[in-house]
Amino acid sequence: MRNLIIIILTSFTLFSYAQDQPQAYILKSIYFGGGSYYIEDYQLEELKQLVDSVKDIRDYTITIHSHTDNIGGAAYNEWLSEMRGDAVIEKLLFMDFKFNQIEKRDFGQFNPVYDNNTWEGRRRNRRVDIIFWPVVM
Repeated sequence: MRNLIIIILTSFTLFSYAQDQPQAYILKSIYFGGGSYYIEDYQLEELKQLVDSVKDIRDYTITIHSHTDNIGGAAYNEWLSEMRGDAVIEKLLFMDFKFNQIEKRDFGQFNPVYDNNTWEGRRRNRRVDIIFWPVVM
């Protein structure tokens, strides 16, 4: 329940801001199939559209949080989490972001937001969260 409240509050924070005020951050999640670190074309296109829609987005710092579900061993899921994060970073670098703008944290199967006891929860935990933070000067 606590996680659901955090998700709802995060959604309101992301989308309820005045046009002339910078928002706290922008969150984009990339979802993966089980055991995969392949980014689907449609998700890459959505990421590109987001990047293109935000003024001065390349002045933001970026935090990458990579996750897996709990299927498989902890060591495998740590490796898979790292591969997912690296795949997203590779795409961001190709979009002309600089490596020093990006910080990565791999959580593997630990720190799930959704219930790993359900198919839907596991599907939603197989993701990389890309968090764009505006640089305040």
